[in-house]
Amino acid sequence: MDQSVITSYNEAKKLYAAHGIDVDAVLDKLAEVKVSLHCWQGDDVRGFLFRDKELSGGIAVTGSYPGRARTPRELRDDLEKALSLIPGKHRVNLHAIYADTDEKVDLDELEPRHFQKWVDWAKEQGLALDFNPTYFSHPKAEDGFTLSHPDEEIRRFWIRHGKASRRIAEHFGRELGQTCYTNFWMPDGYKDAPVDRLAPRQRLADSLDEIFEEQIDERYNIDGVESKLFGIGSESYVVGSHEFYLGYGLTRGKAITLDAGHFHPTEVISNKLSSVLLFGKQLILHVSRPVRWDSDHVVTMDDELLEIARELVRGDLLPRTSLGLDFFDGSINHLAAWIIGTRNTIKALLRAMLEPVDKLRQIERDGDFTSRLALTEEFKSYPFGAVWDYYCAKQNVPVREEWLSEVKNHERDVLLKREGGAKETVNS
Repeated sequence: MDQSVITSYNEAKKLYAAHGIDVDAVLDKLAEVKVSLHCWQGDDVRGFLFRDKELSGGIAVTGSYPGRARTPRELRDDLEKALSLIPGKHRVNLHAIYADTDEKVDLDELEPRHFQKWVDWAKEQGLALDFNPTYFSHPKAEDGFTLSHPDEEIRRFWIRHGKASRRIAEHFGRELGQTCYTNFWMPDGYKDAPVDRLAPRQRLADSLDEIFEEQIDERYNIDGVESKLFGIGSESYVVGSHEFYLGYGLTRGKAITLDAGHFHPTEVISNKLSSVLLFGKQLILHVSRPVRWDSDHVVTMDDELLEIARELVRGDLLPRTSLGLDFFDGSINHLAAWIIGTRNTIKALLRAMLEPVDKLRQIERDGDFTSRLALTEEFKSYPFGAVWDYYCAKQNVPVREEWLSEVKNHERDVLLKREGGAKETVNS
């Protein structure tokens, strides 16, 4: 390890120690955090089950940066490279359309064997897998409805897909010895204002109830339900609103999934975390950056990311939270997007862990709001960067921007040699 990194770390430790913070213990705790990397960033949400199907169901990816993964093997290779540049041991989040099989199989026919290569790879890498049924980009979802569809035959197809997805997730958890988090989101809704808002929500609740009838050991799989304010093609009404899923999840004992981009453009999820976990037992987070709405930009170190991290740390909510990413940016290097987003998420948690939470909480109880504001502001400029550099070096990943040269080399040697890979490159 570079001596300057060690020296800066030791100096930083002294400053934090003056406030009772054991930095070494903080790094041990940080190393236990697992972030779920979303596979769909690596190939622009195309998947491998229906290779020629265009994106639909409120999903859109912009940009045509070269080198997206075209096969499961390429996607796994890219994930390995990205994970090698991120400190810690993490998770990978799969959608159903990422099945690795030569069989012609529809979504309601998927079985664990269609994902066995993913399981074998995860075992080799020491990773956990998470899962999502795919309720979009399919002929039976083209009118914008799936589990709330008025046509019973179509609705039953999607119910079968949900059941199949839970069995796949259970297989992941059992085989890998780490709980799989399965997230249910569907784009159901109307472009214009409907006459009947109740009936679709009743059908959705009934469909979900039937999907969740099969008892699955929560050691292997935990189900989550994800809301959305509006989407492309569902600007006026979304069946699975925040209120719907909050009520459904709490009454059915399901995890509540909060996506940073699924609310009003000026609304944040950081202020919702403590309320949800006060009444619910489990939370799934999809960390994203909604520039205008659910635009799914790469996670940056912005105020909301820091507030999310602080809420998780200050309330000791991390043990009941599955932390994952959800963005798909086709305008920049696909691996760089993963690396930037994940490193920022971990870095934000580190900054939160390096605050004197107990001291600040006592000051607040004493009514000394002047000291509360003064200290929280001063800690924003404490040398967390020196601690982060040491943590990266200790985890044998590049310090600061050193990872970028490895990504550039990977782009030159691998990504640009893939089909259609000469449109654009990272500047050397």
